[in-house]
This record gives sequence, C-alpha cells and structure tokens, in this order.
Amino acid sequence: MPELLVVDLGRRPYADVLTLQRETARARIAGTIDEDLLFLVEHPPVITLGRSSKSAHMLATPDYLRGRGVELFEVERGGDVTFHGPGQLVGYPIIDLKRHRQDLHWYLRQVEELLIKALAGYGLAVTRRPPYTGVWIEDRKIASIGVHARDWVTWHGFALNVSTDLRFFDLIVPCGIPSVRMTSINTELPNAPADLVAVAASVVDAASEVLDLNPRSISTADLSATLHATIAAADGASR
Repeated sequence: MPELLVVDLGRRPYADVLTLQRETARARIAGTIDEDLLFLVEHPPVITLGRSSKSAHMLATPDYLRGRGVELFEVERGGDVTFHGPGQLVGYPIIDLKRHRQDLHWYLRQVEELLIKALAGYGLAVTRRPPYTGVWIEDRKIASIGVHARDWVTWHGFALNVSTDLRFFDLIVPCGIPSVRMTSINTELPNAPADLVAVAASVVDAASEVLDLNPRSISTADLSATLHATIAAADGASR
C-alpha cells in the first residue's frame, strides 16, 4: 500500500516552511521522493495573499501588521487572503495526483472530506458550503483551503482553527468572503477544549483513509537528508 509520509514540523516561521514545501514538491515531481507527504505545522502570526487576493480584502496596512508582529507574504496558492497563527493546525499535503486522480477540483473535495472526518470525532457537524471552498459549522468557517499544483504535484493546503485567537481575522476579509464569521474547535466546544497534538492525529487518520494511504511518521532530519541528496544529485547531473 502506498505511504503517506507525515512530518511534524512543530512551530516554524512561514518562510522556512514555504521553502521546504517548494523543495519537497520539486523532489516529488522529479521522483526522487517516491511517496506522498503531509507536513503539519503551527506558524507564528502571518497573513498570506493567494493568487485571487484583492487589496480591498486587506484591512490593515503593512506597517500596522509589522507593529502587531504579523508577517505578510504573497504566494502562488489559489484563493484569497488568509491568516495563520498560534493555535491553528496547518497542513501541507505534497501529493502526486498522477497516482490518485488528475483533477484539482476532486482533490479540493478530498481535503474538505478529510477535515470533515477529522472533526466528526469531536461531535462537530461540519459541512461544505458551496460555492465556497473550505469547511463550515452552519455559517461559521472553521477551516480554509488553498492549494497549488505543478505537474500534478500539490503543495500549500489547509488551515484548521483549533484554539486560534480569532481576533486576528479582523485584520482581513477572510478568504475574500464578505461578512464571513470565523470559528475554531475550542470556540465551538468551550467545555471540552482540544489540543493541536490530538487534532493532528485525527487529521492524519482521516487523510490516510480519504487518500487510501498508509501513514508513516518521518523526522525532519530524515526529510532533510533526502532533500540534500536530491539537490546534490541534481547539481552533479548539471555539471
């Protein structure tokens, strides 16, 4: 059975993980990493602007964001503006869709499905809300999704609010949806708060089921060694 290599990155700056995603996606495209991967991470406060972002959806200036300790990045993923920060589980699946189904719309539905399955274990009635991407509890959005793909290999992914300080979302129009209400697991379940470690385990189980992959945790050191070997081999081939 094909594997899903799960890498727990802990808390890391967005820029570092963006570089890691891109390097890993290149290796997956080249075939030097032969299994799909899932990075799980918690970021310091950061706002990211996807390809569909509009300036009107930024409600704070860059200077104000810097004063609040919030970074700002323009990235290649689809979608509009979103926030990542402490208390939020961010997942970056590096998936070769040639081994699954070469259809990005299908893939987005699978990411929604794995989040729905993971949250069902907490007794939350999470649903889709077409035409929007992401998952919701009634009219409240609990997770956002934005992906990019090249040669049918994906990167970027999803952000699931666990204990996120939702006031950060007041700095933007989340996902470009006017009047959207953001929520989190612990906002919905104040008497039974969840933690990131337990939620991450539920997400891994759900991802493995939805994508029909066998999960295996690997260390960041193992991943780095593989990427360094890949880069060295590519450098040698180009000489």
